[in-house]
Amino acid sequence: MEDRSEYLRLFYASLVCAAAKVSDPRIEQAFRAVKREPFVGPGPWRITLGGHPYVMTPNDDPAFIYQNSLVALDGAQGLNIGMPSAHAYWLDGCELKQGETVLQVGAGTGYYTAILAELVGPGGRVHAYEIDKSLADRARGNLKGLPQVNVQPKSGIAPDLPEVDLIYVCAGAAQPAKAWLDALRPGGRLIFPLAPAGVLGGMLLIKRPDQGAVWPAKFRGRAQFIGASVCRMRKPAAACPRRFYRDGNACSLSGSMTPSMIQAGLPAMAGGFQRQKPSLQAGIDRA
Repeated sequence: MEDRSEYLRLFYASLVCAAAKVSDPRIEQAFRAVKREPFVGPGPWRITLGGHPYVMTPNDDPAFIYQNSLVALDGAQGLNIGMPSAHAYWLDGCELKQGETVLQVGAGTGYYTAILAELVGPGGRVHAYEIDKSLADRARGNLKGLPQVNVQPKSGIAPDLPEVDLIYVCAGAAQPAKAWLDALRPGGRLIFPLAPAGVLGGMLLIKRPDQGAVWPAKFRGRAQFIGASVCRMRKPAAACPRRFYRDGNACSLSGSMTPSMIQAGLPAMAGGFQRQKPSLQAGIDRA
């Protein structure tokens, strides 16, 4: 073994991908390849299993961060590097290929950006958008050795988004931005935490068809996350397709939507993401 971190990552990657039941072996390879230490900062760290109080590690032993747990970036805001098994599961559903182009919305310090970069390979491209300049600066420093990554300190719903094969959103939204739908290439995928205010959210995966007006959509499990306050809806259950909700919560259902259905009755999203304090202490993400 090169170092103790490599030894720990072997266990960690196996643990995470077993919990997520991933089918793509490249995802385990990516989790094994990316060191977590630069992205979490110096220890000791505050960690949580999500929805529970943070626990401070007794010291800076890296074994504590190679667990299937969230690591706080800003505990006061519930801002974390998200649950590894959840991201492994979502990435497995995205079926990302070598050479593809990704837009990540909410890059945080760049940990899952690095995972995405491993999956697309040196021939691919990852555009990582992070509206918080201090986090974007940290991400740029952490990712400087990956030429396929471009970190932008800007909103992920800017009107000039690049055309991409996958949009991977790490901030809660009550609807998909029109800019995201427009940026998808034929066959492209959008995955984002659909979470109107007061609703337990789920990761919604939408695929743009090669042709035709019907866009397949399905949930990839529930999620907790930092919300985007400008993306909230007054009456979420009425504004979104009702079949995706049951008793006010997102359901694990599959279906199809047209772009007009996706946007019908939903307010325009403009002005960029602004974080709001979550109701639970542990939001999933800004990695």
